[in-house]
Amino acid sequence: MARIGIGSIMLIITSLFFFSAFASWIRRYSEPFLSAWASFFFNPVIWFIILSIAALYLYYFIKLANELSSNPPLRFNRERREVVYVAKKGDKPRYTSWESVLACVSSGKLITQYSVTPEHKLMIGLRETTSGEVLWSVIPCGSLSLALSEWEAIRAYMENGIDSLPTNYSDELEEGTVEFFKLCRQSYREEHSLVRYIWGFILIQLFSGWTLPCHISEWINSRPKALFPKEVLEWSTPLRLADHAKPSKELVAETEEIRKHFARGKTLLDHFGLKPSSMDTNSETRK
Repeated sequence: MARIGIGSIMLIITSLFFFSAFASWIRRYSEPFLSAWASFFFNPVIWFIILSIAALYLYYFIKLANELSSNPPLRFNRERREVVYVAKKGDKPRYTSWESVLACVSSGKLITQYSVTPEHKLMIGLRETTSGEVLWSVIPCGSLSLALSEWEAIRAYMENGIDSLPTNYSDELEEGTVEFFKLCRQSYREEHSLVRYIWGFILIQLFSGWTLPCHISEWINSRPKALFPKEVLEWSTPLRLADHAKPSKELVAETEEIRKHFARGKTLLDHFGLKPSSMDTNSETRK
């Protein structure tokens, strides 16, 4: 969003620069070129419109950044076998037992003016113990396998602890960082001619902020998230081993059945009798 906003404002200013120069060149016989260009380019009304557009971009950007850092995330407590959700700062926490949590993957197609692309979302449902109302938390994922992996990581942590999760040895750079930008720049230079590199990368990136959007992205990601209420912090304190909640017999039996299924080389989709092609509509899978 930062790169789009910067690029849009720069495009407007650049267009104004060349248009005012062209208009001044046409009128060069009736008025000096520089004075005509300056009076047109620095017109206060035009700049008021440009600054208003820039302020609108800045307003929505700050609003989005505050929303990302003001909403506490879901918190999973494996010792209590509970999940807590706080809609926004100041709201009352909602607690749900781990075995009441629903998980499903929404798989469909996203239609835009440019193309039709697959769309996958991991949906985590928190069922209210008293009213039975289900509150859904939606996590966009790049593919069906990523959505399933996201849920499997959560499930493995809650059932077996953090040591059961695989260590991430990937050295891939994160998209949106300065290092990733430099890698893209180097790759573009190696794969294209000098002329295309200048016009297709240098100019476009210069007019869209160069590495400034990367620094803005890193700043947003490093901002402290909203703190949980004191009630949730007390709920999150470690318990004695003897006080840890135990899984139900039904869940233990179902988990053992799935493990045997995995041991035969099957997948989670095979266990529930699903195929990737059948995921065009929403499907719900309980733990």
